[in-house]
Amino acid sequence: MGSKWRKAKLALGMNLCLYVPSRTLEDSSPSVGVAGRRSSDAVSLSPPARSSDYLPAMPTTPTPSSSGLRLSKTPSKSSKRTCTICLTTMKPGQGHAIFTAECSHAFHFHCITSNVKHGNQICPVCRAKWKEIPFQSPASDLSHGKARINPVNWPQDDTWTTVLRRPFPPPRLDANRHISSLFHGPEPGVFDDDELLTEIIEKSSSTTGAVDNNSIGMIEFKTYPEVSAVPRSTSHDNFTVLINLKAPLTSGRQSCNQNQAGLPSITQNSRAPVDLVTVLDVSGSMAGTKLALLKRAMGFVIQNLGPSDRLSVIAFSSTSRRLFPLTRMTDTGRQQALQAVNSLISNGGTNIAEGLRKGAKVMVDRKWKNPVCSIILLSDGQDTYTVSSPNGSLPRRDYQSLLPLSTHRNGGTGLQIPVHSFGFGADHDAASMHAISETSGGTFSFIEAEGVIQDAFAQCIGGLLSVVVQELRVGVECVHPGMKLSSMKAGSYQTSMMADARMGFINVGDLYAEEERDFLVTVNIPADGSDDQMSLLKIRCVYRDPITKEMVTLDEASEVEIQRPERTEQPVVSIEVDRQRNRLRAAEAMAEARVSAENGDLPSAVSILENCCRVLSETVSAQAGERLSVALCAELKEMQERMANRRVYEASGRAYVLSGLSSHSWQRATARGDSTDSTSLVQAYQTPSMVDMVTQSQTMLLRNRSSRPTVRPTRSFPARPQPR
Repeated sequence: MGSKWRKAKLALGMNLCLYVPSRTLEDSSPSVGVAGRRSSDAVSLSPPARSSDYLPAMPTTPTPSSSGLRLSKTPSKSSKRTCTICLTTMKPGQGHAIFTAECSHAFHFHCITSNVKHGNQICPVCRAKWKEIPFQSPASDLSHGKARINPVNWPQDDTWTTVLRRPFPPPRLDANRHISSLFHGPEPGVFDDDELLTEIIEKSSSTTGAVDNNSIGMIEFKTYPEVSAVPRSTSHDNFTVLINLKAPLTSGRQSCNQNQAGLPSITQNSRAPVDLVTVLDVSGSMAGTKLALLKRAMGFVIQNLGPSDRLSVIAFSSTSRRLFPLTRMTDTGRQQALQAVNSLISNGGTNIAEGLRKGAKVMVDRKWKNPVCSIILLSDGQDTYTVSSPNGSLPRRDYQSLLPLSTHRNGGTGLQIPVHSFGFGADHDAASMHAISETSGGTFSFIEAEGVIQDAFAQCIGGLLSVVVQELRVGVECVHPGMKLSSMKAGSYQTSMMADARMGFINVGDLYAEEERDFLVTVNIPADGSDDQMSLLKIRCVYRDPITKEMVTLDEASEVEIQRPERTEQPVVSIEVDRQRNRLRAAEAMAEARVSAENGDLPSAVSILENCCRVLSETVSAQAGERLSVALCAELKEMQERMANRRVYEASGRAYVLSGLSSHSWQRATARGDSTDSTSLVQAYQTPSMVDMVTQSQTMLLRNRSSRPTVRPTRSFPARPQPR
C-alpha cells in the first residue's frame, strides 16, 4: 500500500499546486460532497513548504477542504515516465529534452525552465531545494530563428489550453545566487509596459461595417404606470411608473458560432475587448485544494479571453506581486499566463489593500486602453494589515481604505474601475468585500463551496465579455406643468434631481448584452378635469457605443400617459410594477435584517424577513404565480435559516445576505452559496451570455466524468411571466 501511495504522489506531482487540463486526468469513482455539494475533480495537495522558503513567516490557519484526494485509475504512471508539471508522457529521443534534477526527479526541460523563471527553485515532487538551477542554454541556435531544444509536445486536442510551440526567452540568472522568490524580485516603478493594441485596432477597423450593421442596435425601453387610469377629480400622490430598459443583442449571439464545447459563443470582432486584472489571494489559508481550484478557474478564464483582450494577474499574501503585465491573450499570451498562474504557491498573511493597490496601478499606468476594464478580486480571508486598529486588536471597519481612489465610482477624478469581488469559503470578510465592490460599482459574490469557483468566474466573465452599452444615462422629465418628481428608486445606481423636481437622472453605466434594468419613479399627480388623457413623463437615454466609441442619443423620447375619465372601476395594478416593488421591498428587508443581525439581535432579524415574506405573498404578482416574487420569498426563507444562530450567521449568513443585496441593488447576477441548480433563485438577472459561459464551464467540468450525477445548467428567470 505504501508503494502505491508513493507512486500516486509522484504521478500527481504532490506538494505543487498546478492548473491541469481536465482531459489529462483520469477520474476515479465519484466522491460524495458535504450537504449534497458538487465534489471537485481537482487534486488535493500536501501542506506547503516552510514559509521561510518563500515569504516572511506568518501564522496561517489552513482551511479544511470538502474535496477528498482523487487518484488516477492508472497508478502505473510513475514520475519516471510522466512530467509532474504538465502531466504528459516523457519520451526521450522523440523531440523531448528531459531534465533530471539532483534529487533524481525528471521533468520536461521546457516545463521546468518555465517553472524556475517564475521563482521556484524547489523540486515540485519532493520539495528538495536545488543547488543547480535549470535554465535555457544560451547556446540555442538563435541565428536560424529557433532553439536547439524542442518545446514540449502538448496535446493537440486540449480544450483548456492553447500553447504556441515556441520557447520563451532565457531567464537572466546569476549563477552565484539563488533565484529570489515570487514576491521579492524587482518590479518596474511604472506599469506602462502593457502590450500594444495597434494590431487589434486595425483588425477591428477592417470589420467596422459588419459590426455597425449587426452588433449594437438600440436600447429598448418600456414604461408601465401602476394603473392605467386615474379619475379627473382626484389627485394621486406617489404614483409609480416603471421604466424598463433592455440592452441589445450582439452579433456574436446572432451568428451563433460554435466554441470548442459545441456551445454558442461571442466572436471577438462582435464585442468590445476587455482589459482584465485578476487580484488573487495566495495566503497560507489557500493551500491545497483551494489553490488548485483557483488555478483551474483561472485556466478557464484565460482560455475564454480572446486575442483582443488583455489580462494581468496580481498575486497577494503578506505583500503583492504582478506576475505579468497586461498581455493580449493570443496563443503565446495564454501560454505565458497559464505558466505564471501555475507557478503560484500559498504562504503568508492577507493584505487585500496591497493587492488592490497594485491591481489599480496596472489599470492607471497602462499606455493603451481597451474599451472595457475591470478588476476581479478573490480572497478567502480577512485583511490583516489595513482593516485593523493600531494595536492590531479590534477591527477598524475602515473598508474605504482598502480601495484605491482610482477605482471609486463617485470619486470624481477616479477612473471608476469596477471591482467584482469573490469571497471564498467561511472565513473571508464579507463586509469588506461587499464594501469594495459597492464603492467601485462592481458586484460581490459568495463562493461557499470550493467546487463552484470556476462557475462563479464563468458567470462574471460571461458578462464582461458582452458589454454593448457604456456610460448609459437615463433622463426623466415631467410633462404636465402641475407635476413634480417625488422619488427615483434605482438601488445602487447614482441618481440626481433638479432643484425644481421637474427633471431627474439615473447614471446606469455599462450594460451586458440583453441585460435589463428596472427603475421605479414616483410622481404626484394633480387633479385635472381639462382632458381625458394626461402625459406624465418623458424618458430619454444617452450612451456610448463601446465599439465605435460614439455617443448614441435616443431622440424619440418615450412618453408615459394615463387616462383621466370621470370615474373608474376598481383599478387593476400592473404586474410589472408590482414585481419590481416586491424586489425593492425584499432588498430593504434584507438590509434592515442585516443591521439587526450585526447588532446581535438575530430574532429581530428573522422577524423582519418573516414579515416581508408574508407581505410579498399577499401581493398581486405573487398570487398570480409571478416567478420572481415567489423566488424572493424563497430567498428570504433561506436567509432566515442562515440566521438561526450566531455561528451559522458568521459562517455563511452574512455573506449570503450581502451577495443578495449586491445582486438586487445592481440588478446583476452574483454567485451565492454553493447552488448550481437551475431552479435556484440565485440565478436571477443572468443574461444569455452568462448562461452560455456557465454552461460551458459545467460542460468542461463534467467531461470524462460520466459516472458523476449530471448538474443541470443554470438558467435565468424570465423577464416577464411566461404563458403556461
